[in-house]
Amino acid sequence: MISAFNNRVRQILLLVIMVCLVLLLFRELYLFFPGFLGAITLYILARNQYNWLVTEKKLNRSLAAAIFMIGFVICIAIPIYFTAELLSSRITALVNNQDAVMQSLRSVSDQIRRWTGQELLSENNIAQLPKQISGYIPSVLNSTVLILGNLAMLLFLSYFMFTNGETMERSLHHFIPLRNQNIHILAGETKNMVRANAIGIPLISVIQGITALIGYWIFGVKDYVLWGFITGVFAFFPVAGTMLIWIPIVIYVFSTGHTTQGIGLLIYSLIVTGNIDYLARITLLKKIGNVHPVTTVLGVIAGLQLFGFWGFIFGPLLISYLILLFRIYTSEFGPLHSPDDRFPKNQ
Repeated sequence: MISAFNNRVRQILLLVIMVCLVLLLFRELYLFFPGFLGAITLYILARNQYNWLVTEKKLNRSLAAAIFMIGFVICIAIPIYFTAELLSSRITALVNNQDAVMQSLRSVSDQIRRWTGQELLSENNIAQLPKQISGYIPSVLNSTVLILGNLAMLLFLSYFMFTNGETMERSLHHFIPLRNQNIHILAGETKNMVRANAIGIPLISVIQGITALIGYWIFGVKDYVLWGFITGVFAFFPVAGTMLIWIPIVIYVFSTGHTTQGIGLLIYSLIVTGNIDYLARITLLKKIGNVHPVTTVLGVIAGLQLFGFWGFIFGPLLISYLILLFRIYTSEFGPLHSPDDRFPKNQ
C-alpha cells in the first residue's frame, strides 16, 4: 500500500516537472511557435506524397524532404513576388501624391459627417497621419524579421518531421493516453481539419477577392485589381473581414458624387460579396473536410488571437478537438449520466 502510494507521488512529481519544463520552453520559444504550427501543417498536407516518393519511387528520405522544402519555398515566393509587383507602384504613387490622398480622406470624412453628424477625421488627425504611418515602420521591419525567422524554423522542423516521420508518429501513438481506436479518430480529425482549412480558406479568400474585384470593375472603382486583392486578403478574417474594405470604398464613391455607382456597389457588396463567403463555407469546406461553418468562424476568431496567421487552421482545430474529446471521454469512461438520470421520471 505504501509502495503504491510512493509510486503515485513520484509519478505526479515527474509529471509536474515535465509540465513545468514544457511551459518554460514554450515561454522562451513562443516567438517561433507559428513556425512550429506551419511545419505541422506542411507535414500533414504532404505526408502521403512524401511517403509515395520514398516507398514507390525509392528516393532518399533527405532528397525527398529537400524537394518538398524547395517546392514550399517556391509556392511562398510566387504570391509574394506578384504582391510586391502589385503594391510597389501603388505605394510609390501614394507617397508621391500625399496631397491627393489627404483630399480623398477629407472627402470620405465629409461624407460620413453629412450622413451621421459625426466627424470621423479632423484636420489635425489627417495632418498627423503621415507621421503616424512612419511610426509603424520599425514595427513592420521587426515583424518582417520575425516572419523570416519563423519561415526558417518551419523549414528546419519540416525537414526533420519528414525524415523522422515514422518514429515521431510511433512516439506520439505511444505517449497519448487513449485507446488505439480513439487515437486513430484523433489523427483522422486532425488531418481532416488541417486539410480543409489550409486548402479551403485560401480558396474562399480567392473566390471572395475575385467576386469583389468584379464588383469594383463594374461600378468604376479605380485600381479595382488592387482593391480586389486587398479584399481577398481580408477575407481570411470571417464575418466582417471584407466589410473593412468595401465599406470605405462605397463611402468614397458616394463622396465623389457618383451616387448611382455608390448605390450599385453597396447593393452588390451586401448581396454578392457578403454572401459568397457564407455560400463557399457551407459548400467548399463541407466538401473538402465536412467542416461546419460555425466551427470555422469561431475557430478563426479565437485562433488568430492565439496563434497569429496559422490561427485560421489551428483555431477551428481547437474547437474540433474540444468536441472530439467530449466524445472520446464518453467512449473511454462512459457517459457522464445514465439515460435514466438525464430525464427524471415525473412523480
